[in-house]
Amino acid sequence: MAKHTTVHKLRPETGNGNGTRDTLTALIEEAHRQNKRDNSGRTLVREQSPARFYGGGSSMLPESLQPLLREVAPARRLEQLVLVKEILWEIQELINEVRQTALLRSHSLEPRHTIMLVGPPGTGKTSLAEAVATELALPFFTVRYDGLVGSYLGETASRLQSVVEYATRTPCVLFFDEFDSVGKERADAHETGEIKRVVSSLLLNMDALPSSCIVICATNHPELLDRAVWRRFEIRLTLPKPGAAELREWYFKTENALGELGISAENFVKIFKGETFSEIEAVTLDARRKVVLSHGKLRPSDAFAQALDRWSRRRDVGGAQSGGTETDSKNKQRTGKAKANQRSTGEVPEGDLLGRTSKAP
Repeated sequence: MAKHTTVHKLRPETGNGNGTRDTLTALIEEAHRQNKRDNSGRTLVREQSPARFYGGGSSMLPESLQPLLREVAPARRLEQLVLVKEILWEIQELINEVRQTALLRSHSLEPRHTIMLVGPPGTGKTSLAEAVATELALPFFTVRYDGLVGSYLGETASRLQSVVEYATRTPCVLFFDEFDSVGKERADAHETGEIKRVVSSLLLNMDALPSSCIVICATNHPELLDRAVWRRFEIRLTLPKPGAAELREWYFKTENALGELGISAENFVKIFKGETFSEIEAVTLDARRKVVLSHGKLRPSDAFAQALDRWSRRRDVGGAQSGGTETDSKNKQRTGKAKANQRSTGEVPEGDLLGRTSKAP
């Protein structure tokens, strides 16, 4: 009896990106099959479908690389982030290039795939890297410096080479957080010869990475990076603290998801002016948790007021332990002005942190 062979065809690419997701998923699955055996043929990891990975299954990394890479199932979407429009356009263009790699290659071109994100802590660098992985349906790996940096001569460079070899065979997003830890200026007299060798090895390996590996690096200290590092990045973005426009967008997104917050967008902007996205997210997530755990008994506006009060007290503790800062003083003045403004306009009655009293419905 003749044997029948089943051929699995990939769906053609569609406008919504589903075809691209299927194609990338097939590539990832094939790469995992090739990576799961060493030279002796011994199985290193169980064969695992990307569907299992995205569903939160066990690690798809070979055991030898698990101390060097942290694997995260990407969940953030680009549409969930609040970004400056210029940054959003740049990332959307990158995603479109990667999705249309075949078209570019038909014209002897490659999509851009190296990104440097610069900005103070809490401005969304890690979230943006994760969103890129989500939009492209790629695994998201964060380099673990605790496992990467060794104490013996040449050990770090050897481990870095292992990471690069795996990323070369496996389509993924490779994220270097706090990149200044390994990309320091080689001319710095205070650095050892070992870190200089690591930087040289890193630069050579980055040049060898194919466009199927999206390399995203983030730093809070761009002034510490080696000058030769910069030319390796085709996209360089500075992520600032949110301005008034971004704070308003965050306010309306939060109201759509949670409900009425009990304050106006203008007062929201005044309260969080100068804060980072991570601080604002901590408050909004706290309010959402309170609503969920109250089983519907707590109004979103009351939950937000309580979360805001907790945030203020937490910040006061941090300022007291550090002896107080100019920023703390400005933030207190800002909160006081917000109170006065709300009382004068009659927007919010006198009460807690924002001059607000929680009333039962």
